[in-house]
Amino acid sequence: MRLLISILLGLAILAGAFFLSKKLKDSKQPPRARRDQTVNTVYVAPAQNMDLPIMIETNGTIKAQERIELYSEVQGVLLPGKRAFKPGQRYQKGEQLLQMDSKEFYSSLVAQRSNLYNSIVSIMPDLKFDLPESFDQWQAYLNEFDIQKTLKELPEPLNEKEKYFINSRQIVSTYFTIKNLEERLVKYKITAPFSGILTEALVDPGTLIRTGQKLGSLINPAVFELEANINADYLEYLKIGKRVTINDLSGEHTWNGFVKRVNGIIDPATQTVQAFIQLSGAGLTEGMFLEASVTAQTEPNVMEIDRSLLTSDNSVFVVRNDSVLKKESVTVVSVSDRKAMIRGVENGALMLNRALPGAYDGMIVQISNPE
Repeated sequence: MRLLISILLGLAILAGAFFLSKKLKDSKQPPRARRDQTVNTVYVAPAQNMDLPIMIETNGTIKAQERIELYSEVQGVLLPGKRAFKPGQRYQKGEQLLQMDSKEFYSSLVAQRSNLYNSIVSIMPDLKFDLPESFDQWQAYLNEFDIQKTLKELPEPLNEKEKYFINSRQIVSTYFTIKNLEERLVKYKITAPFSGILTEALVDPGTLIRTGQKLGSLINPAVFELEANINADYLEYLKIGKRVTINDLSGEHTWNGFVKRVNGIIDPATQTVQAFIQLSGAGLTEGMFLEASVTAQTEPNVMEIDRSLLTSDNSVFVVRNDSVLKKESVTVVSVSDRKAMIRGVENGALMLNRALPGAYDGMIVQISNPE
């Protein structure tokens, strides 16, 4: 009996707990959602349309317009010069850059001149008896002949007989062989083709220079070129001689240039065309990274805004009724890296002048600068 009473009492307690928990669950009400009262603060500026020029902006590094890679066309030991052949050394046009030992070659050249002299001397008796009218000009040539100096041009034959006679004695072929050697002798000495500065030096005095070996690089630091990639849409504005304004990255220095050349091919991958802008002035150095601006044309009734204010669907946000954001479509006239030129916002409309993350049409905002 005691066991039965305990079992029934336990079942009664369990049933009561079940019904009590169900009653409490049914009486519980879900909490009311609290409305977010946060209002974003925005900065605005009244729209002001005007006539503005479209600026084609680009950038790139500058390179010297005049530059030359120095190579040796002959072989020889490099001799010490008056000035060290080192990077940064400046040279004037026509000044000697390098000289190689040419004594052996020069001796061979003198021997060839001597052979030519002997050949001409050997024909003089025949000329005197067979071609007396040609004797005097060849005698005058011998009188001025100097094996230590560059050959003068051979006398012109007075008739066909003289021409055949001279060629039969190998005089003309020997003459041109010597002239070729004289041209080669000049290549043992390299002079500056223009006034400039040495940017690379790869050899030192005493080095054996071989034919075809690179010796260094020379540039003219007075005139530079900026290679710019311009959008193909602006190709019609890239006229030869078009004035260009160039600035450094800090904006502290400005140079004037002009369009020197325009490539005739559009890059199919980037849809850009190469334009080469010539510039000169103090403070320019090869390798500098500069920004260039070219005035294309003037557009009426437009305004310039920060590119971050333009949405992906070519719209901008305007504040209406002092508290509601309104998304308005505009016409994009031109776009650069930082700025966008648009048309379609009426004058005086309060337009955002700072981007607002998460902005949407109809958003409630508070103007920070109502004045």
